[in-house]
Amino acid sequence: MRLNLKYFDKMRCLRKRSAVSFLGILVVCLLFMNLYIEDGYVLEGDKQLIRETATHQLNPERYVHGFKDLSNFSGSINISYRYLAGTPLPRKRYLTIGLSSVKRKKGNYLLETIKSIFEQSSYEELKEIAVVVQLADFDSAWCEGMVQDISQKFAHHIIAGRLIVIHVPEDYYPVLDGLKRNYNDPEDRVKFRSKQNVDYAFLLNFCANLSDYYVMLEDDVRCSKNFLTAVKKVITSREGSYWVTLEFSKLGYIGKLYHSHDLPRLAHFLLMFYQEMPCDWLLIHFRGLLAQKEVIRFKPSLFQHMGYYSSYKGAENKLKDDDFEEESFDIPDNPPANLHTNMNVFENYEASKAYSSIDEYFWGKAPSTGDFYGIVFEKPIKISKIKVVTGTEDRQNDILHHGALEVGEKIVGSKKGRRCTTYLRLGEFKNGNFEITDVEHKVLFDINCMRILVTKSQKEWLIIRSISVWTSQTPNQ
Repeated sequence: MRLNLKYFDKMRCLRKRSAVSFLGILVVCLLFMNLYIEDGYVLEGDKQLIRETATHQLNPERYVHGFKDLSNFSGSINISYRYLAGTPLPRKRYLTIGLSSVKRKKGNYLLETIKSIFEQSSYEELKEIAVVVQLADFDSAWCEGMVQDISQKFAHHIIAGRLIVIHVPEDYYPVLDGLKRNYNDPEDRVKFRSKQNVDYAFLLNFCANLSDYYVMLEDDVRCSKNFLTAVKKVITSREGSYWVTLEFSKLGYIGKLYHSHDLPRLAHFLLMFYQEMPCDWLLIHFRGLLAQKEVIRFKPSLFQHMGYYSSYKGAENKLKDDDFEEESFDIPDNPPANLHTNMNVFENYEASKAYSSIDEYFWGKAPSTGDFYGIVFEKPIKISKIKVVTGTEDRQNDILHHGALEVGEKIVGSKKGRRCTTYLRLGEFKNGNFEITDVEHKVLFDINCMRILVTKSQKEWLIIRSISVWTSQTPNQ
């Protein structure tokens, strides 16, 4: 008998230690079955499955049936939503902005957040967005009060179909008490973050068919001017490349952008593992499982956290995104191009990492006279502005000490070896940087190529931190 007790004690310890790693294995299995199993999707089984997961440790035998039931993650979850204000228009929008809000012990920022979304958008931008607010608190009096406030302040947006307020009854939620205390979180903290995962899952599920793209905000956020135009420009710049999540803020679950067709899978994912860890951690796992290994975050940030008191117990939350810029800013177009260099590249800091608004850069070993970094555009373009920044705050001497920027025409060669035969020099680098405007008035030809030319050898290595190109009208070909 003692031997058996020791054995079971040992097994319990092993379960606790391996909870996180075992979650990873389970998630991989889940994705694998999602890709290869074509079993029928059981809508009615979702609610029971979620309730069962709350009171049991994860183990493979229990989840074999569950994985089969949820193998088709493209289906929506069977939930009856309550429309508290507004209804979706039949026309699909470009972007849906999702907010989930609960009653706070101190402060309330929801109305200011909604106001910021609409005030920072132009009339043309407003026609392309839908805002969905989920009131996720079970206090009906609070919900009714918030709906009245929202309806009074934003009536015309509700009538126009761009603002919808929804609620999911408590009956649809899984068990939220007595959950596993991962990471030694107190019980009330586990309940708060677990419910938040379910809140987000229900919100994602609702928004899946409203638009082409979806961005998640929190209910205490300030927006940058014309943020939609900036988002569209970034999406266009990523055309042809694979991504799961684009990030427009470095804080929490603010400014995370998804393809709408991924929302059902993400909703199911959050529900399956709602009690395991906070939502922002689960999102990292989700992104990795869909084969986006690295964070793709854009600067400057488009959204800023403005709340002083957290929705959890009213605790102080002074987090700010120091990359945020509220006034309108000009994101470069950086049209599609092939990038190449004859410099000795250090590790994986390849040429492509400089031609992007992502926080990455090109890094080459000490360049010599005549070395170059070349850009060959896929189509001839008119350029209005060019800006190149070299070096970083940590490596302030790894700049281009002597260099020039040139643009070229008359392209020759095959696809892989395309180059321009003639170049026009636009100017020299100063203190490692180069910037020029009104290029279309200084260059009379349509530009096929652009290159950074090293005009004198240097001992220091070279970091090209960013190359930004703004275009004017596209020439007719």
